[in-house]
Amino acid sequence: MADPFPQDRAHSTVALVLAGGRGSRLAPLTDARSKPAIPVAGQFRLIDVVLSNLANSGLRDVWIVEQYRPFTLNQHLAGGRPWDLDGTRHGLRLLPPAEGRTEEGFAAGNGHALLQQIPLLEGFGAEAVVVLSADHLYQFDLRPALEQHRSGDAELTLVTTHTDEDPSRFGVVQVDAQGVPIRYDHKPERPEGDLVATEIFIFDVAALAEVTRQLTAEQDDPEGESLGDYGETIIPHFVEHRRTQTHRMEGYWRDVGTVDAYFKAHMELLDGTGLDLSRPGWPLVTNAEPAPPAWIDTRASVSASYVAPGCRVLGEVEHSIVGPGVVIESGARVSRSVLLGDCVVPSGAVLESVIADVGAHVPEGRSGRTRPGPGNITVLVPADRGPQGPDETTGT
Repeated sequence: MADPFPQDRAHSTVALVLAGGRGSRLAPLTDARSKPAIPVAGQFRLIDVVLSNLANSGLRDVWIVEQYRPFTLNQHLAGGRPWDLDGTRHGLRLLPPAEGRTEEGFAAGNGHALLQQIPLLEGFGAEAVVVLSADHLYQFDLRPALEQHRSGDAELTLVTTHTDEDPSRFGVVQVDAQGVPIRYDHKPERPEGDLVATEIFIFDVAALAEVTRQLTAEQDDPEGESLGDYGETIIPHFVEHRRTQTHRMEGYWRDVGTVDAYFKAHMELLDGTGLDLSRPGWPLVTNAEPAPPAWIDTRASVSASYVAPGCRVLGEVEHSIVGPGVVIESGARVSRSVLLGDCVVPSGAVLESVIADVGAHVPEGRSGRTRPGPGNITVLVPADRGPQGPDETTGT
């Protein structure tokens, strides 16, 4: 049987981006698109962050595991060309679910999805695989982590960071004095400490194959559906029984898997404490649609905001992200909001703590207001979906 991809032993590391989840915690932003395709920071997509980190780290073999609503994502990826990942033998590879064979069909969790790719990794000749999620904001050079993984003869390297959020949302890691992980707790109710996994894992492919075979054999589950979330099965097994180490990520890292976290990340961007869009030598690359420069009218007032190409601003914008193709009419006010694109903010509208999806219906009057605590972000969507959030009517 022919190998699934041409082999080149000089390329022994594959980056596997798990981009197939429904992203239900980001609804309604994920109702019509996959989570990695969600716009972020004005003119980018969430998938751009992980792809830019991989490309800037010099990784050439990047595989994306897809499942939920891949069409819009695939349009944006354009075969990897924007990130110089469009090679013939090496570059971007899309791994959609396949019909007709159970083991290649829809995954029952990211652990199952990881198992499904092992034959491809082995056939390709990969020695190490970097497993990443597509719902985090960070800037991280993977080369030192890969070098540590090789020099330390590790079978799993967990990239970790300290979080200022609730650690129970993540995989919490306990390490000894030498930084060796001694326990991994997946989303514990009572977390011990704030050291968490960043959802970047470097596996030895041979060890990953052995562990998944062992775990599925113990469950009498050759298809691997019992693997569920790898944070509940595969990672704890490695920490307890295999050669495992950690590599610390310094600097900004934010999980944007919820509406509140997504909104917070954009406010941090505006405050200068979030993702550094102008970091020298580390560009955030996207596949942008052609658009003219933004037009700021003489009657407009814009402060502490990002305004994307293709916008027309005649009203007031303060501490906000304004995505491509947005029109803010004279007499409209936008404050502490994130407008994803192609919507009109009519005269008389006041937006405060609002996320407006692409093509959203923005009513006249007030939408949203700034209040402390989670769950207080109003999400405006196209008229056929209806508004979401605490302020679903105007004038509140």
